[in-house]
Amino acid sequence: MLAGVDTMNYPSSVPEPLRVPTPQQLAPMAISGISPRNPTPSRPRKSWLQRVGSSAIDPSDSEELRLRKTLMLLASGLMNIAAFLWLAIYWLMGLKLPTSLPFGYQFASALLLVYYLKSKNFDRYRVAQLALFLFVPFAIQWSIGSFVSSSGIVLLALLAPIMAMVVYGHRESIPWFVAYSALTVMSGAFDYLLADDLAPRVPMRTVAVFFVLNFTILSTVVFLLLRYFVQQKDRYQVQLAQQHELVRIERAKSENLLTSILPNHVAERLKNAQTTIADGFPDVTVMFADIVNFTRLAEELTPNEVVGFLNNVFTRLDHLSSLHGLSKIKTIGDAYMVVGGLSEGSQFYVDAVADMALELQQVVRDDKNFSRYNVAFHVGIATGPAVAGVIGATRFIYDLWGDTVNVASRITSEAPGGNIVVDKTTFRRLCARYEFGEPRNVVFKGKGELAVYHLIGKKLDAAAVG
Repeated sequence: MLAGVDTMNYPSSVPEPLRVPTPQQLAPMAISGISPRNPTPSRPRKSWLQRVGSSAIDPSDSEELRLRKTLMLLASGLMNIAAFLWLAIYWLMGLKLPTSLPFGYQFASALLLVYYLKSKNFDRYRVAQLALFLFVPFAIQWSIGSFVSSSGIVLLALLAPIMAMVVYGHRESIPWFVAYSALTVMSGAFDYLLADDLAPRVPMRTVAVFFVLNFTILSTVVFLLLRYFVQQKDRYQVQLAQQHELVRIERAKSENLLTSILPNHVAERLKNAQTTIADGFPDVTVMFADIVNFTRLAEELTPNEVVGFLNNVFTRLDHLSSLHGLSKIKTIGDAYMVVGGLSEGSQFYVDAVADMALELQQVVRDDKNFSRYNVAFHVGIATGPAVAGVIGATRFIYDLWGDTVNVASRITSEAPGGNIVVDKTTFRRLCARYEFGEPRNVVFKGKGELAVYHLIGKKLDAAAVG
């Protein structure tokens, strides 16, 4: 420590030097509105027109109501500009006309806007504003003189029924058009009866100029309003088309999901709003395919390997089922249930089920994944009547019930690994075209003794024909 120096009054560390931002660092700041002294980005200021528009339209308004409010405000603004332009041209031409009515219209229109922005009562605002559109042009004409000397300014009153059609509807615009027509006829009658007393107060050249001006004002206002309306309509149509496309995509997804859960003919009936589906079939062929010793295999594999293995197996079975035109019903653990004869037009469903069973056994023999896990299927097939229907309200399924289903399930449990066992009815349907082993009798609980047959394959002549 230096003598005579109190080091306790000095900071323990030296302050960092002031860092000046480089031009590369200042560029993104300038773009985002961040200054070196004010690190927070500056928000862009809204114009007064944007502030009025955002306060005039409620975020909860529908798209239709927003469009009506916007058009009403736009028409009011255009008419105020037209009134100012009309007066300015008159003054520039040295004509002295009553100004109280045009200025009164602008003042009343401004008051109505303030009232609407504070009260948010659009119904009262549009009625009052339409009334101004309708009556003020006629009042100006009456203050000037005849229809001719006022240069047809009453044409601007046509904006009232036009805007009523926009902000109300086609039915609600009829009274406004009737009122406009009645006032026009009344003004024309006054001009006709008082023609001799109504001396023109405005030179005819000026009248001609202002005829053109009034027609131009009305045409411009109507054109701008219709143009904005069409622009918004086109934008809404694009949005609607996009929404329809999204709905179509989502509907296609839901239909694909439905057909992946249920047979196609059942899914179609559900899509047609048929709530209860219950059918009786006099003759169907039911097949169960069950993996031999799957419990042992599941204990040896990880959960991911078990799920991946079953997914591979059932995907193969789904492909075979679709290839032969059969209806997959469900999977029960490691068992797969498929039925032939549920859909119309499938006359050879017994042969189709037999062919699928034979191809399944061939896939098991040829596929390396099945060989690696030493997988085998025992398959049971039964033919007879059954009842089918959709059950459940949330996770609904299409299922089959009946003695035929029970026989097929029990035969499957009795079938040795790698074998296909069928009941006597199925044997009788197939014995002319397929080879079978010798019958054997099996006792089933609740059924007694039943004869079952081992399906070997197609006969050589039948295979050649096929």
